[in-house]
Amino acid sequence: MTIIKRRALLTGTAAALAAPSVVRAQAGYPDKTVRMMVPFPPGQAADTFARLMAERLTARWKQQVVVENKGGGAGIPAMEQVAKAPPDGYFLAFGTSGTIGINPSFMKGLMTYDPLTDFAPCSSVFLVPLIMVAHLSHPAKDIADLIARAKAEPGKLGYASAGVGSSQHLSMELFKARAGADIAHIPYKGSAPAMQDLLAGHVTLMMDSVVSALPHLRSGKIKPLGVTTAKRAPLLPDVPPIGDTVKGFDAAGWGGILAPARTPKAIVEKISADLRAEIAIPEVEKKMIELGGIPHPTTPEEHTAFIKAEIEKWSEVVRVSGAKPD
Repeated sequence: MTIIKRRALLTGTAAALAAPSVVRAQAGYPDKTVRMMVPFPPGQAADTFARLMAERLTARWKQQVVVENKGGGAGIPAMEQVAKAPPDGYFLAFGTSGTIGINPSFMKGLMTYDPLTDFAPCSSVFLVPLIMVAHLSHPAKDIADLIARAKAEPGKLGYASAGVGSSQHLSMELFKARAGADIAHIPYKGSAPAMQDLLAGHVTLMMDSVVSALPHLRSGKIKPLGVTTAKRAPLLPDVPPIGDTVKGFDAAGWGGILAPARTPKAIVEKISADLRAEIAIPEVEKKMIELGGIPHPTTPEEHTAFIKAEIEKWSEVVRVSGAKPD
């Protein structure tokens, strides 16, 4: 027997012996605690929805799903940690529009992971609509009126956002590009200080999340112009989508669960199927809507396609806007 044939026989024998244990491990998944990394501090939308999913999966799997928070660095250190974890399904990432969709272009040169090759997408979980809001003194009555005024006086109108590179900032830049409107960007260090200045009338236009803007809309202190998702936000059914005026416009914050690349397909599909089953439960769907989100379960293939489309979309926005990290 030649050396090559002997090696082939040994390799095949080893694979055959290993295969049953691999199958058993996948069939019994999970049989210990699962960690879920959230690349932001507690309390943010991604953390809120991650904890809801962790609670539901813990009950379904009869194994603890523990959320771990690791903020800072635009989420890069946290995502890198999961990307380098063993591909066995026991350390998952809660990827977001920022860490997966925007970072590849906005943080280019600083990235230590590749969203398309370092992860195995399991399922999207939620979408979070953003909303364009205005101070009561702002003359624009709706999106069409705002576009007309911006075109009549290029660069004279301004809008506030939670900061350079935030989903609020880039969603507004996408709007400007699609509408052909020149509106100056006024970045803040977070949504809260920007909203404070909007309420005080120091700025009169802002892109914000529906969740943080909702109390002020309900109290009548600010007025809505349009939501960023293609469909109306469940919590604001009377506010039209921006896409009704700017055809094709669709932008949202989002979150989904990813495993490290090379995680066995059977495990990825189980995680996805169980997530989709939980999200389909009426009480879970209702809870997600109450939290300001739109349920968005997907198969691994659908989540992969969604991520690719998001990376392409935000790459073009970053290119056109010239946005760069502070």
